Amino acid sequence: MSLDISIVLPYWQVLLKGLGLTLAFTSACAIVGSLGGFVLSLLRMSPSRWLKALTTLYVEFFRGTPLLIQLFWVFFCFPVVFRVDVPPYLSVLISLTMYMIAITSETFRGALKSISSEQHDACIALSLTPHVKILYVIFPQALLRAIPPLLSNVVSLFKESALISSVGVADLMFVGQGISNSTAHPLEFLTTVGFIYFLVAFPLTRLVGVLESNFLKRFSY
Repeated sequence: MSLDISIVLPYWQVLLKGLGLTLAFTSACAIVGSLGGFVLSLLRMSPSRWLKALTTLYVEFFRGTPLLIQLFWVFFCFPVVFRVDVPPYLSVLISLTMYMIAITSETFRGALKSISSEQHDACIALSLTPHVKILYVIFPQALLRAIPPLLSNVVSLFKESALISSVGVADLMFVGQGISNSTAHPLEFLTTVGFIYFLVAFPLTRLVGVLESNFLKRFSY
């Protein structure tokens, strides 16, 4: 079987539409999941044993189970357990966001631990409220130090998002599979889909290295 990429050209708009949906899901879940991960990392450092145990259980569960199982559970089991209809798009948003919260909380927890005790002492000396301390002192420093692993998490989420095609969401993978089945040219279309994923993910992975070698060394403290 020969590879004829010209077969793909008439379908490029459909593939780009699928890519747009994939990027939309990835961006929305990455932003909400990162904010939620920061909050969860603060809760995990709480002096309350019960709160620490519950948040740790959440993180270990979502990091220790396949994302596909989580996606299927939300899609198939939520309607049964909560008696509420969950559309495919909403089930994808819920499952990807919950997964992102779990993995980014570990990223932020490591960043928070790297902040020196002098920073906390200075906040106490200035009589800053906990809200002001977290928002204007702790969060900016934690975000700065967490940028490279956060970008890595986003790349992982982008690649894992190919699983959402399994619940019928017309993302890039779903569109590519559909076209390859209808045209009987899986080699061309699945190769193209894989190449598109690579074109998006590779610059982000390179950006992580650039940030680590230049930006963070200059501004971190």
